[in-house]
Amino acid sequence: MPIHSRPRASGRALLASLAFLGLSACGGDPTLYTLAPTPGATLAGGPAVVEVRTPVVSTWLDRDEIVRQDKDYKLEIAKGDAWSEPLASMIGHTLSRDLSQRLPGTTVFAQNDAVATTPGAYVELTITGFNEDQKGNAQVQGMLSTHLSTAGIGPVMTTPIQLQAHLDTHATGHLVAALSTMLGTVADQAADRLRALPVLPAAAAP
Repeated sequence: MPIHSRPRASGRALLASLAFLGLSACGGDPTLYTLAPTPGATLAGGPAVVEVRTPVVSTWLDRDEIVRQDKDYKLEIAKGDAWSEPLASMIGHTLSRDLSQRLPGTTVFAQNDAVATTPGAYVELTITGFNEDQKGNAQVQGMLSTHLSTAGIGPVMTTPIQLQAHLDTHATGHLVAALSTMLGTVADQAADRLRALPVLPAAAAP
């Protein structure tokens, strides 16, 4: 009987060691990535105050880990790479900074920012694609809407977003840089639409 007891003890020790090594390998901190604003054409015009609503992001994209690609009915996650903050909030704040640069005479803020002013117009964004497509291109897909804050006045301009950018490598940093640049293109479109909104008459003094 003692002959059989020693191998069982060694087996338990080996399993415990492997489990410990597995936990150690998974316990490293991820590399955190953040979107960056990109410069665009600076032109006058547009409402005095604009609020960028927190974008609606498809559930399959809205996670801490960076979704690399959806291909062959599977999601490919960038292993060890994560967003530095919730994706919807990050897109909203980056778009706000992009718009602030493009509309120098407009105060632009993101929804839920601590501001004491009422917006004259809203920018709303729905994101259904924010990753690498099956052909290896970075993509931003969704819908962009701009409208005045006063219901029933002025048009609600809603347009689809279908943007692509070629990726030279499979590196996560290159994907994030391409997504940032395309978000700047979305800001260009939003700025043009905000400038086209009608100007509301000033309220009469009491």
